[in-house]
Amino acid sequence: MTARPRLSLFVALLLTALAVVAGSGVADRLGSGGWQDPTAESTYATKALEREFPASQPNLLLLVDSGRATVDAPAVAAEAKRLAARLAGERGVTGVGSYWASGAPALKAKDGHEALIAARITGDEKTASETLDRLAPSYRGTHGPVEVRVGGPVAVQHEMQTTIREDLTRAEMIALPVTLVLLVMVFGSAIAALLPLGVGIVAILGTNAVLRGLTEFTDVSVFAMNLTTALGLGLAIDYALFIVRRFREELAKGAAPSPSSPPRSNREDAIRAIATTLRTAGRTVLFSSLTVAVSLAAMLLFPQYFLRSFAYAGIAVVLLAAAAALVLLPAALVLLGHRVNSLDLRRLFRRGRPAASADGAAWGRMAALVMRRAPVFAVATTVGLIVLGLPFLGVKFGTADDRQLPSGAESHVVQQHIRDGFPGSPGGALEVLAEGRATEAQYTAYKDRIAALPEVLRVDGPLAQGDSAYFTVLPKGEAVGDGAQRLVRELRATQAPFDTAVTGTAAVLVDSKHAIADRLPWAAAFIAIVTLLLVFLLTGSVLIPIQAVLLNALSLTAMFGAVVWVFQDGHLSGLLGFTSPGSIETTLPVLMFCVAFGLSMDYGVFLLSRIKEEYDHTGDHREAVRFGLQRTGGLITAAAVILAVVMVAIGTSRVTNTKMLGLGIALAVLMDAMVVRSLLVPAVMRLTGRATWWAPGPLRRFHDRFGLSEGEAEPDNTRQADGREHDREDDREQEREDGREDDRERDKVEARG
Repeated sequence: MTARPRLSLFVALLLTALAVVAGSGVADRLGSGGWQDPTAESTYATKALEREFPASQPNLLLLVDSGRATVDAPAVAAEAKRLAARLAGERGVTGVGSYWASGAPALKAKDGHEALIAARITGDEKTASETLDRLAPSYRGTHGPVEVRVGGPVAVQHEMQTTIREDLTRAEMIALPVTLVLLVMVFGSAIAALLPLGVGIVAILGTNAVLRGLTEFTDVSVFAMNLTTALGLGLAIDYALFIVRRFREELAKGAAPSPSSPPRSNREDAIRAIATTLRTAGRTVLFSSLTVAVSLAAMLLFPQYFLRSFAYAGIAVVLLAAAAALVLLPAALVLLGHRVNSLDLRRLFRRGRPAASADGAAWGRMAALVMRRAPVFAVATTVGLIVLGLPFLGVKFGTADDRQLPSGAESHVVQQHIRDGFPGSPGGALEVLAEGRATEAQYTAYKDRIAALPEVLRVDGPLAQGDSAYFTVLPKGEAVGDGAQRLVRELRATQAPFDTAVTGTAAVLVDSKHAIADRLPWAAAFIAIVTLLLVFLLTGSVLIPIQAVLLNALSLTAMFGAVVWVFQDGHLSGLLGFTSPGSIETTLPVLMFCVAFGLSMDYGVFLLSRIKEEYDHTGDHREAVRFGLQRTGGLITAAAVILAVVMVAIGTSRVTNTKMLGLGIALAVLMDAMVVRSLLVPAVMRLTGRATWWAPGPLRRFHDRFGLSEGEAEPDNTRQADGREHDREDDREQEREDGREDDRERDKVEARG
């Protein structure tokens, strides 16, 4: 990169242009489902019913509103029958039924002014979406005496895809300029500020190309696009911030060579600075990207393609961001050299005042204060984080439905009318598939056993065809409530003279919860073990990796508590503009944990690597912690604020799950950087003292052989003197504090006297 920087950047530009072409149209190939376990009983039953009894699985609903007349009025009935017959003749549509054909009470509103036409659009998600695009305009709107709205699962999925694409474009338009302004504030130089943004754009475009390629082999969720933008900008900016900041430090050290040394060119200064930067900060970026990728890779252990999609997108964008920061950024820095500090826009606002010191002295003083009162800060911070997480104890898991969409979305309006105005919770029915030859008496006996179950409101059927039949079971209470979930288990335990399989909304929820609970321990163990290994390779300590895992997990409590308090319980729903379904989609906590844990480790590695570097130089544990926070505190906070801005931009989405993901992770990132890294980590490391760096002999020898560290740069005598001066200042402050305490004690004695 340093030998041929222009060629390197040209090749990168060419590859980026190819990625733009390869990734074009990726959003149109992404699905909006993926919450179900493909191997579950409910999934099998759903596919079998779609194949054998398409009318049992309608995905298109036409809500027919008769206005002031009733749906049984002759003119209304005639128009509705005409619409149903026309729909039955459409290409790609099957299983058309309606209230006017069947007279089923569940298809007629309780007030008598609305009724439903139901049908199934065949094909996969993409085909169904194209069919809906073709049909909806000709059915939506006024038809004689009736008004028609289009709804159903296929309409919900279509609107969700469209909304996410529009929201993602808006989020990018918000995040990019705000991020650029923040980067200018952090670096001062407009040139330096543009470099992290460029790395982020390369990572995003490259990941889009990767996702486009993956759609040829597997299903990928449209929600993964949001993670691509958020992590692409956030992590690329983190990595570039770390490298550019260290490069500028090293460049400043070599800017004034000693009189005896031969003069060096701008290019030589840059090459020397970049060599030290990659040997130190570059290794940190490498370790950071690996820890984040490990956290995201854990989602590959789950069967739902919704979660697996985030692993695909996350791993790709993390590795591409790290590669761009470690390969392309050095080439650009070599070409820029001292010009990386050009165009200092902050001078416009200083009005002749000298620039503030950038050495992070305030962070060093805060670290010293925290370590002087380590027990107080450790206990108070831990208790506070646990209290913020308490609402998560009341979490209720549910499934994603139309309430993810804005309240004004047409498909949401249709489903809300059905929930509020139609009898028997028509969206919550369970279907029981019966396979195998059976007599009418056997079917009747089985139906009676189902009807006797305590959670059953009504049983319809069976509808038989060949060797298969199905029953429709309406549960009492909520469609996915505790009673409906118990009913799923009771149905599966009910004896029958034929093979049975249960599906429906509650059955999908039960199977999803089981799939996640079954694999969650393996995913947590995978994250913990690999993270412990990576942090050990970085630090050579046994205690630090354990601290890192535990403190990172603790930093997420506020996020999980807020998710339940806001999105499940509905607090702030008016302010944030969403409809609370009263539950949290089952896969969201897993996704948010993996992403937020990885980002927390990202900041943890930045801090620990600088502490380790200083400890290797001085052997002074307390000074190493103080100096590490001094050098990285501002950097980590700036990176966290920028990433939070990106996540909040994602959180402006009108889709509730995306809003929850963006705002929840933004909160987790800020809590980690401003509370855990600034207060809890230095307090805990002060309490553990020099034992922090202990490792048994065999592990120490293993680290000496295979570990990587940042401690290869020459010791900085000026820095050590500066550290000793800070230690003396800390000691003087402690003596003053002790003196004040003695004065207070004397005052108390005199008062009692």
